[in-house]
Amino acid sequence: MAVETPASIYDVSATSIDGTPVSFKTYKDEVLLIVNTASQCGFTPQYQGLQALYDKYASQGLVILGFPCNQFGQQEPGNSDQIQSFCETRFGVSFPLFQKIEVNGSNAHPLYQYLRKAAPGIFGTEAIKWNFTKFLVARNGNVVKRYPPTTKPEDLEKDIQSLL
Repeated sequence: MAVETPASIYDVSATSIDGTPVSFKTYKDEVLLIVNTASQCGFTPQYQGLQALYDKYASQGLVILGFPCNQFGQQEPGNSDQIQSFCETRFGVSFPLFQKIEVNGSNAHPLYQYLRKAAPGIFGTEAIKWNFTKFLVARNGNVVKRYPPTTKPEDLEKDIQSLL
């Protein structure tokens, strides 16, 4: 039986990488950049650009949320401790990371069910195509835009600034 897609992003909860439950109500009135990540992907260096955006705009209300996913080429095989250690030591990541999830299929996390429906990809397809797909969410919880993995974090800066 399929889980019902949440009506609002604020109806979602997820588990942080350290095992703490997090209600998305925590992020009300923040601008969110939500990214499905992987440690062994050609796009993995984007962690550096994501961290740079977080460093620059967190004080103005930007929160970047990283969701490790192993659905694409098995490029996130590690456990939570390994993922967190890799992100911190390799890229200095300090933005919130969550436990590994699925973004497509019948076991997709409710957050990604919501995001895919709110911002379908090219030709209206909802499926996430690869690691480092990004979703920008306004302070009111509305999904503003979906970006493909090839869009570099620094290329999101104008869109982020317009929401802060």
